[in-house]
Amino acid sequence: MNRKRPGANSRPKNSRPPNRRAERAKPPTDDPARTAALETLRAVRERDAYANLVLPGLLRQYRVSGRDAGLATELAYGSARARGLLDAVIAECSDRALDEVDPLLLDALRLGTYQMLRTRIPGHAAVASTVDLVRGNRGSRLAGFANAVLRRVGERTESEWVELLAPDVESDPVGHTAFRNAHPRWIAQAFAEVLDDTGAELDAALAADDARPAVHLTARPGEISADELAAITGGDPAPYSPYGVHLEAGAGDPGELEPVQEGFAAVQDEGSQLATLALTGVELDGRDTRWLDLCAGPGGKANLLGALVTLDGGALDAVEQAEHRAELVRSATRGLSVNVRVADGRAPGLSGTYDRVLVDAPCTGLGALRRRPEARWRRQPEDVADLVRLQRELLSSAVRLTRSGGVVAYVVCSPHPAETSGVVSEVVAETGVRQLDARPFFPEVPSLGDGPSVQLWPHRHGTDAMFCALLRV
Repeated sequence: MNRKRPGANSRPKNSRPPNRRAERAKPPTDDPARTAALETLRAVRERDAYANLVLPGLLRQYRVSGRDAGLATELAYGSARARGLLDAVIAECSDRALDEVDPLLLDALRLGTYQMLRTRIPGHAAVASTVDLVRGNRGSRLAGFANAVLRRVGERTESEWVELLAPDVESDPVGHTAFRNAHPRWIAQAFAEVLDDTGAELDAALAADDARPAVHLTARPGEISADELAAITGGDPAPYSPYGVHLEAGAGDPGELEPVQEGFAAVQDEGSQLATLALTGVELDGRDTRWLDLCAGPGGKANLLGALVTLDGGALDAVEQAEHRAELVRSATRGLSVNVRVADGRAPGLSGTYDRVLVDAPCTGLGALRRRPEARWRRQPEDVADLVRLQRELLSSAVRLTRSGGVVAYVVCSPHPAETSGVVSEVVAETGVRQLDARPFFPEVPSLGDGPSVQLWPHRHGTDAMFCALLRV
């Protein structure tokens, strides 16, 4: 660690929180945006909640809209995304270990530190608003502690804190880049292995992962074109997907858009669209009307596949293990020739064989960290092994369910080698299926590497880091 630790006399005076239980008070009512952001962080910490699912309800609860909703979203998602970096800075400015700090106070300190280091909010305003938030939730004694810590945080910029606290760039380039872009080191190492780079490209990949993503929409085929959807929503047609539209980051809740509410469009990353379309682009001899989505929840890819096969007079079977997620699939595919079945994709009990099968397998989600702010700090390296076993079983099941001459697409939103090329190579060796060069089925998409699989990246393509392999049975 390149630590130029300040002397002990630079610690905040009288900053130690009291040992006895602090008095409780009602949350402040004059800052509903920051209150909603704080409650989001608390839900993520206490209930393993997803920030993007919790925050919309809190915005409605506290009646936050317009620019204030944008502020709440920025603070909640940004603080969750940068938690590791924020915690390192807070720890350096506190005379108490973080695990000894009141958890809600720590959440508030993360909000305050994020504002001071990563927004244009003036430092004095960030300190004052955070101290008020702490006073309203935990009382005046802890408010004094928060004030002392945040004033220490404000003594340096983010780049100065990185210079002080990050691992040395010469001896540990991956650790340094991971810290600078607020990623756990093990995730940065996995990215570095796939990119075969520990320098500029790894930094670009992590930086893109750390930025606010644009909102991506899919125009449902047969209902509305991408140009029409872009005109209605004020967005731009996507660069690669013929059904995609991009909206600016922070453009509001896309669920409130009329085409989304009416089912003509859906929120879906362009990388997911491209991987889905790759399955449909492979030529088949003979029948091509029986398609299968083996891991269909929550229904984004089933919606696109279902729309396309319905236009061709065929049908899609959509398998989802969890009933509540199966209901999401039914909702997403309403009006299409889609049959939703609640079953385990490893043994779904289906009869006959299919022409095209999609395996959008459960994964670590390391390729979609920009859209799941809290995920990078929740996932652990040991999660990978169990998921790889499941992914391998699902892909083997898909091969058994596909007719001779049919095609299987294996898709995960992760670039981790064990979840991508590792799974595919094992199943190919076990079953004897042939892996196709997937790159021609991503037309006009640049920088697809050496194949035969395709790995998309936020910093190269503006999509999630989606992986796709195509297998001919």
